[in-house]
Amino acid sequence: MKATATFISTQKEAPADAEVVSHKLMMRAGFIKRLGAGIYNYMPLGLRVIRKVEGIIREEMVRAGAVELLMPVVQPAELWQETGRFQAYGPELMRVKDRHERDFIIQPTSEEVITDIARQELRSYKQLPRNFFHIQTKFRDERRPRFGVMRGREFTMKDAYSFDRDKAGALKSYQTMFDAYKRIFDRFGLQYRAVAADTGAIGGDASHEFQVIADTGEDAIVYCLTSDYAANIELAEALPLLAVRAAPAQILAKTPTPGKSTCADVATLLGLPLQRTVKSLVLATDELAENGDIAKTTVWLLLVRGDHDLNEVKTGKVPGLKDGFRFATVAEIEDHFGCKPGYLGPIFTKEGLKKPVKVVADRTVANMADFVCGANEADFHYTGVNWGRDLPEPELVADIRNVVAGDPSPDGQGVLAIQRGIEVGHVFYLGTKKYSTPMKAQFLDENGKAQPFEMGCYGIGVTRILGAAIEQNHDERGMVWPAAIAPFAVVICPIGYDRSPEVQAEADRLHDALVAQGIDVVLDDRGERPGAMFADWELIGVPLRVVLSDRGLKAGTVEMQGRRDAAADVVPLAEVTARVKERLGA
Repeated sequence: MKATATFISTQKEAPADAEVVSHKLMMRAGFIKRLGAGIYNYMPLGLRVIRKVEGIIREEMVRAGAVELLMPVVQPAELWQETGRFQAYGPELMRVKDRHERDFIIQPTSEEVITDIARQELRSYKQLPRNFFHIQTKFRDERRPRFGVMRGREFTMKDAYSFDRDKAGALKSYQTMFDAYKRIFDRFGLQYRAVAADTGAIGGDASHEFQVIADTGEDAIVYCLTSDYAANIELAEALPLLAVRAAPAQILAKTPTPGKSTCADVATLLGLPLQRTVKSLVLATDELAENGDIAKTTVWLLLVRGDHDLNEVKTGKVPGLKDGFRFATVAEIEDHFGCKPGYLGPIFTKEGLKKPVKVVADRTVANMADFVCGANEADFHYTGVNWGRDLPEPELVADIRNVVAGDPSPDGQGVLAIQRGIEVGHVFYLGTKKYSTPMKAQFLDENGKAQPFEMGCYGIGVTRILGAAIEQNHDERGMVWPAAIAPFAVVICPIGYDRSPEVQAEADRLHDALVAQGIDVVLDDRGERPGAMFADWELIGVPLRVVLSDRGLKAGTVEMQGRRDAAADVVPLAEVTARVKERLGA
């Protein structure tokens, strides 16, 4: 392709509202144009990358046995009401009405629709297993869309859905998709990790996220330095850091801590390590009456070590908190503890605790001895606190904290490290409870008995791949695309194309030769000055540049430079095509 046959619109500066690198560079390079909050036009260069991403995904999905179809963007609410997600999904689900006042949704995902197809079309065990996929526009009404395509409202996803007769078959389908995803991300040329993850709003019993490694990623990825263990921090198991509880060595003392309401400040005042303190967090759960009013509120006191943070996803799996919780209000805290936040703790006296609370201790806290905690009185903390002697054993002990770097790996094979990542793919084993059972999606088994489908679902954020790839691959000059998904693999930059017949003829000849070899090449025939021309293509991030000039042609050479190379190589003109193929192959 010649540059004048497409549309190139680069800018020297990014818009003021562009926050992350990928947003800034995509706007500057003319890949996207903002239409509204979280909604973008994909311009020709951006669309070329999208089509390459889709092409790799489509090839590997078909290779894995999935069959492509296309489901609509607008879906009737009735299907979502069958699963309860029409009410439960939240404000991110765009709900609309047609002229007849019938409810519809603008789909963020298509589990209900594909399940409806399956219950109509897959009637016998002989038709299983089956996997359908599509690549389609999605919409999620993000409260605060930001970061360009990383967290927009409208985006493109590939989602696939598997249907099996039993759990063994479903897990086999899951593994098939997991392996296909690894091939897809390998082909993208991105550094990534597949990590165990929470199932979230999709539901189900098992899942893995595919995370592109990037310092700017929103997610924390936990992995073992010496084994294959990897998990999202929301799911990563935190083992107790104390194997056994030591015997008490201090007496219990109520110690003045004036104005010191945080664990860090208390530890500094007392000259103790932060690890000797215990942090108190207060949650509440509400039971609703039939009319929707709150009938009963239960207050919970959760205890984590002072240097640890509460993991809300794990907390949501604690018995009694599974149906939803919230942080207690200041009024509720004072009503139960008789004290403002900052000085709360698990030692209760008949005079001090005004209303009962349920206590949950993290695994590490449950094994601590001689620790420091709030005294439920302003400006005081207890020191030398011990379970069993000074307060009852905790009602519940659970893993409720985030892991930290250096924690022991749950597989016993070393210690954990943490890096940042951007979620771009997710695979779920759903089972039967979330969709097939409530929607009565069934098939007949060998005995003619109706059975619910065992389901799985598998998503890749197509347009998000663009942002993630740029966050991982960029420098001060612009984007640095992996060759497989670059808008062009090679750019020919002829100096004086509009002035030198020799340069023009040789540039055209080289362009045609590379095209004949199946190489995705663009020839910059715009007649730009060398500095401006080079700056454009470095910003756009084409992996390989070939420069032709009158001087070089007289010497029978061209200059070839990879996007990451510090300097160009001088290559004989006769060897250019072979050297380009060699570089791209590498």
